Amino acid sequence: MATKEEVKKLATLARIKIDDADLEKFTSEFDAILAYIGQLEKLELSDVKEEIPALHNVMREDGKPHAPSAYTEKIVTQFPASEKNALVVKQIISHEEIE
Repeated sequence: MATKEEVKKLATLARIKIDDADLEKFTSEFDAILAYIGQLEKLELSDVKEEIPALHNVMREDGKPHAPSAYTEKIVTQFPASEKNALVVKQIISHEEIE
């Protein structure tokens, strides 16, 4: 059974803000989801024949490579913000808790 602390941690990892009033509801819903998925453990798959398809590499024909950095300048002009031919983006990953 999931605890409120586990649901809070999961919400933080998913960057979802959950009010304490809704925490009990989400905890029970989380338990229901886990119970539903747990039904897969009851399946007996001994009669299922596993067929593995033949694997093969799909290769392209080698051709003349273009010169290094031939398209860099053209691509960099399309960036909204750049620094030394690199795309500058807003940092979205952090280790801070959402309050």
